Amino acid sequence: MTAALRVHASAVAVDGRGVLIRGASGSGKSSLALQLMGLGATLIADDQTELTRATHGIVLTAPAAIKGQIEARGVGILNAHSVTAPLHFVVDLDVVETKRLPELHQTPILDHIFPCIHKVDTPAWPFAVMQYVKGGRRDTE
Repeated sequence: MTAALRVHASAVAVDGRGVLIRGASGSGKSSLALQLMGLGATLIADDQTELTRATHGIVLTAPAAIKGQIEARGVGILNAHSVTAPLHFVVDLDVVETKRLPELHQTPILDHIFPCIHKVDTPAWPFAVMQYVKGGRRDTE
């Protein structure tokens, strides 16, 4: 592996698959990570995530100084088990999806192309993100 690239993003893992949650400050990265953790995901990193090239893709890890910590607004910094996982797909909170059945979005990261989904303003969205990790999208796999 080579040197890591640190990005302003949170990340969780579901069944060994990493989800990178990126967005501007205050966009809800930690909130979505906590919601996904409540549905069974495991924390990788909150607010800053290290991306490292590996033989078969990109590996997500937490910087040592914040490993095992996640911010819960209005509650404080919470302790959580932290894992490392290969990047499976990206959630972009800076773009709001307006289509009911959107085309597949993709994003390049360190010379690899990953599926990307945009923010959706619906209570079911965290559940949809979790199901996407578990089963993919019909037109993507």
